[in-house]
Amino acid sequence: MTKTFNFMQCSLHWLCSSRLRCFATALCLLCSAYWLLIASDRYVSESRFIVQNTNLHASANFDLGSLISGGSAGPNRADQLLLREYLRSPDMAEKLDANLQLRDHFGSQGDWLSRMWGGTDATREEFHEYYLRRVQVEYDEFAGVLVLKAQAYEAEQAQRIAQALVQEGEAFMNRTAHAIAQDQVNFLEGQVSKLYDQVQKSRRTMLEFQEKKGLISPEAAAQVLAAIVANLQGQLADLQAQRSAMQAYLVADHPSIVLVEQRIEAIEKQIAQEQAKLAAPGGKTLNRTAEAFAQLELQAKIDLDMYKTALTALEQGRLEATRTLKKLSVLQQPNLPQDALEPRRLYTTSVWVLTILLLAGVLHLLLAIVRDHQD
Repeated sequence: MTKTFNFMQCSLHWLCSSRLRCFATALCLLCSAYWLLIASDRYVSESRFIVQNTNLHASANFDLGSLISGGSAGPNRADQLLLREYLRSPDMAEKLDANLQLRDHFGSQGDWLSRMWGGTDATREEFHEYYLRRVQVEYDEFAGVLVLKAQAYEAEQAQRIAQALVQEGEAFMNRTAHAIAQDQVNFLEGQVSKLYDQVQKSRRTMLEFQEKKGLISPEAAAQVLAAIVANLQGQLADLQAQRSAMQAYLVADHPSIVLVEQRIEAIEKQIAQEQAKLAAPGGKTLNRTAEAFAQLELQAKIDLDMYKTALTALEQGRLEATRTLKKLSVLQQPNLPQDALEPRRLYTTSVWVLTILLLAGVLHLLLAIVRDHQD
């Protein structure tokens, strides 16, 4: 209470100080005159929109940002923040200036204090700084929408700025989505091309192997050879049974027995030859040829399966590229303002007057403290 009373005493003492009172009064009158009488009207065109993904599968993904913000941020929060930064960027300001002559508008219209100093000769940095004062793009965390406010000294110009920003925003999101999808498609196309070459190489290797060995299918040839050996073994068993039966009632050197033994010997020799073709230790046998061909065939099948998988992924990627459009749903079209909402004359004047009075009071208090110390 004592400090408050002292401050009130100092304030009353300040009111008696003619120089400070006159200076503060002059400043208050100047600020009031400017904001109430001189400051140029600025029209505000407002628009609200949201970025939506046309891909239903992508829109169903969980977004941690929406959980942090209370579940209302929506699944496309990152896209909307990216769009906000693009609309506020120097490149966007320069593009609007090229289409709508913003430097000329902001530099030639309005009062001398609120207009853009430098006009058409303003540097890129100066123009961007002024652009951010006249174009606000904010993200509403609660509603999950972007709020755009464009100010200009003419109502039509404010609406044109807002409309251009909405159109550029939609085009930017589509370009971004297409660029990402196209990069994926290009990568898959490269993989498909490489795998196709690998499939062709595997097939050429198999063909060269077949031509070198003179066999269309070593495995089939081995199966045929195995069947021949089995057939010969069956014949051998029949002849051996026949010889045993004949030995029961004929002498050992009987012509019939001799003939059967000759046939048995010939079949055994043929079986040995065929088995040597089929399998032999360390030799170039049909089994080894069939195994080598099976390895080549397996590799060719693996390459073909990988190629088919990559081809399927490529088709899915192309389909995905056509579905990943970012749609800008405009909740509120850029309006044509009828009344100038800026500057807020009474509010701004009150803020300035109160600020001047507060600073003057603080200054008087500091001077009083200095005088007390001097005394």
